[in-house]
Amino acid sequence: MIKKLNNRFEHLTIFHHLLRWTLLTIPVSFIVGSLVALFLWLLEKASELRWQHGWLLYLLPLAGILIYAVYKYLGKNAEAGNNLIMEEIHEPGGGVPSRMTPLVLGTTIITHLFGGSAGREGTAVQMGGSMAALLGRLFKLNKQDVSILLMCGIAAGFGAVFGTPVTGALFALEVLTIGRINYKALLPCFMASVLADFTCSAYGIHHTAYHITFKAVAASNISFLHFDYLLLAKVILAGVLFGMAGYLFSELSHTIRNYSNRFIKIKWLIPVIGGLIIIGLTFALGTRDYLGLGVTNPDPNGVSIVTAFTPGGAGYFSWFWKILFTAITLGMGFKGGEVTPLFFIGATLGNALAVLTGAPVDLMAGLGFIAVFAGATNTPVACTIMGVELFGGEYILYYAVACFTAYYFSGHTGIYLSQRVGLSKTQEGESATNTTLKQIREKRISKRKFF
Repeated sequence: MIKKLNNRFEHLTIFHHLLRWTLLTIPVSFIVGSLVALFLWLLEKASELRWQHGWLLYLLPLAGILIYAVYKYLGKNAEAGNNLIMEEIHEPGGGVPSRMTPLVLGTTIITHLFGGSAGREGTAVQMGGSMAALLGRLFKLNKQDVSILLMCGIAAGFGAVFGTPVTGALFALEVLTIGRINYKALLPCFMASVLADFTCSAYGIHHTAYHITFKAVAASNISFLHFDYLLLAKVILAGVLFGMAGYLFSELSHTIRNYSNRFIKIKWLIPVIGGLIIIGLTFALGTRDYLGLGVTNPDPNGVSIVTAFTPGGAGYFSWFWKILFTAITLGMGFKGGEVTPLFFIGATLGNALAVLTGAPVDLMAGLGFIAVFAGATNTPVACTIMGVELFGGEYILYYAVACFTAYYFSGHTGIYLSQRVGLSKTQEGESATNTTLKQIREKRISKRKFF
């Protein structure tokens, strides 16, 4: 009898918990979904203006000064962006300021309007985190609940900006700690991501559709696993290269940011020089393919994420140029996310590898799309599910192989330096539990200087 009563009370407790978090996530989802819809609409208009008025690129250095001034005089700790939100989840303290939302929204639009190479995930996540923190203060939640609500904000922003609600929830859980997924916020994050995506879509926002049309002929003898042995080998090799591309992007971005701040003493000159380098590279290459998001391209002969899914839709080194353009843009003071450029890098690298290995172009582009992202953010599970949400579930085995391999070969690095290590990727790993990627990187650099 006592056991039955305890079980009954436990289910009542679960019901109360879910009801409470449903009521808490609804306002977060509606606000974040609405902000993401506004952001995506503004981003589309800014991109169209830049395409129509090519001379805007020449104002990129001045735009950099404006972004610098905005954060210097209004930003305070908001400039830390995604890393501040992650730090606040790990160790609640100073809080995430609500001013982060208008600042990152406005400066990201400025970056794209004038030709900076950046993405949109960082902006959506920062808006989600700052709005969640604001509601946490209004509702007078304790630190533990604020931490969960911040995770809900991350999930809502990510799920809405890419139209991938399941991925958004998993990303919020997986991105905080390498090697461990904390399920304490599982259902709240899922609800927040789904509701935010629904809200964003209700405004008439449409996400780019990607298709993998390749049809494989199974060569395995295992009834429940349909794959081609030779193609699987090519995917494993590609996964290694996707992970190394993620590593290169992360390290180059951090290196450019560190050295520019160390050697350029007049700080407003950093984005000016960065803008001038972007202009110079654009003229040197004779193309504007590597400016902005890169999802689509007004030039029918240009390179974009969409064209990377077709034969001849990307050059052999398109992925490298996007790495360079984006690392310079973000490393030298402009604002925006890293994820969409990572999609571009992965899709174009996958295109090149398909040509070299004879693999299906659309499949390899799709694998690169998710796997480079998995390596740079250390979120292989979320990225595998992203493949299912974006391309369909028929090739989930290849998605998993590419993402898991890329995750290992990206090493203990990533685009989020506040990400912590829960478990080393290898038993002989250099990282201690609960160490941040920033600490690991600084230790690695100090060893190089010593020798």
